[in-house]
Amino acid sequence: MDNSFKKQIRVLIAGFAVFVAILLMPLAEGMNESGQRMLAVVALMAIWWVGEGTSLAVTALLPLVLFPLLGIMPSKQVAPNYANHLIFLFLGGFMIALAMEKWNFHKRLALWIINAMGTDPKRIVLGFMIATAFLSMWISNTASTMMMLPVAMAVVKQIALDASLNGERNSDSQKKIENGLGLVLMLGLAYSASIGGVGTPIGTPPNIVFAGFYKNLFPDNPEISFFQWMTMAIPVVLVFIPITWMYLCRFVSPFPINQIEGGESGIIQKELDAMGLMSRAEKIVATIFCLTALLWIFRRPIVIGDFILPGWSNIFENPKYLHDSTVAMAMGILLLVFPVNGAKGIDLNGKTEWFALDWKTVQSKTPWGILILFGGGFALAAGFGVSGLDKWIGAKLTGVSDWPLWLTVLVICLAVTFLTELTSNTATTTMILPILGMAAVAATIHPLFFMVPATLAASFAFMLPVATPPNAIVFGSGWVSIPKMSKAGLILNLIGAGIITTAVLVLVGGLFIEN
Repeated sequence: MDNSFKKQIRVLIAGFAVFVAILLMPLAEGMNESGQRMLAVVALMAIWWVGEGTSLAVTALLPLVLFPLLGIMPSKQVAPNYANHLIFLFLGGFMIALAMEKWNFHKRLALWIINAMGTDPKRIVLGFMIATAFLSMWISNTASTMMMLPVAMAVVKQIALDASLNGERNSDSQKKIENGLGLVLMLGLAYSASIGGVGTPIGTPPNIVFAGFYKNLFPDNPEISFFQWMTMAIPVVLVFIPITWMYLCRFVSPFPINQIEGGESGIIQKELDAMGLMSRAEKIVATIFCLTALLWIFRRPIVIGDFILPGWSNIFENPKYLHDSTVAMAMGILLLVFPVNGAKGIDLNGKTEWFALDWKTVQSKTPWGILILFGGGFALAAGFGVSGLDKWIGAKLTGVSDWPLWLTVLVICLAVTFLTELTSNTATTTMILPILGMAAVAATIHPLFFMVPATLAASFAFMLPVATPPNAIVFGSGWVSIPKMSKAGLILNLIGAGIITTAVLVLVGGLFIEN
């Protein structure tokens, strides 16, 4: 019997056993019967998610069955959570990303950025990191890392062939460069992909989970717009990327990167030349991409001191009916119906394409499991409120108020970061955000001070290949070992927690919380 199958069976049985045990326990003080049943469901899903007893999406479907059976919520109230408008924000954003990938605009954009940074080895590393971080704000960090990896490896190998180390030109020198520059560049790709993903609400799944949970748990609080999130998260990216770059180049490489010569090999320019001029389809996709970003950013009024820049949604009769998901789906549908070259079409890999995006691509490449996982998370959030479990947890966490706010936020960041090293960051945020929200209410602290740092920290796990897909991808290059990644990642985990704590304390109150 396969060991992975044995592990799955053990996790499935353990989760069910805990589920039954909680249902049979005497009611805890202050807890009602519905809250106890909800706690049993939460425990079951948490064990199956953390232990990976089955697919994350399969576990996310459990509320559809268990909530009605246990009398927590009727089916007709559970099901709409799986069609939450934020799910369509992610779907629309992913459709735009698929169009960029289909016509290779994302690659051209990345090469432009890298080429602009210069050909000095340290600048090459920074260029790759900036390009990967920017792409990860709009497309999945997995896709951005996969796209950049072969280009980065080709650059390192070419520099190794051209370079001299201490005046020596031999195979040993080339090997050292690959293990030095190669290590730094691979880690730079993985880490910048994770860091860049926090920059926009659609950049990484935990951001969407947070947005849905926050609105479900605290419906009276105003929603956080695309622009508001970017205003808070982009400074984190802008600070963390150069710190990571300097740290990797100075302390992780076995020798100073600036000792390497031969960076003038022109690989990046050759890649750009090979792509040729921008096609009509690329220009269309680029235009729609830029238009989407502008519509997201300027949907609601932007207040800067006494100056107010009106949002475009105000030109409609009911601006509150329009959301970021409205923009995402409008642009996604536009890509599906916008002709790229009239009746002639454009030949792409031996096949004629008539539209900027086709449904077969969307159907085959969209991470439907993640969308179901979002729905399961939103159903959990609704269940917390309906069952009263949120109030019971909040009452048990009143002691949190005894800690200084900065220490509480820092502990949350560290706990979530190191937990995410071993579990899915989406599953981690789904499990922990409702608890943190209730803990904040119990401590008479605005829930954003607990929920935002947990969301950001879930993307900042840098120690292990299993922590994030980008880590796993660069580990496969052969230039990164687990000890090297763990040593470099540990320091960055701690730095990341400090940056998030500072950003939350400085920015969250002024940007999100109305006085």
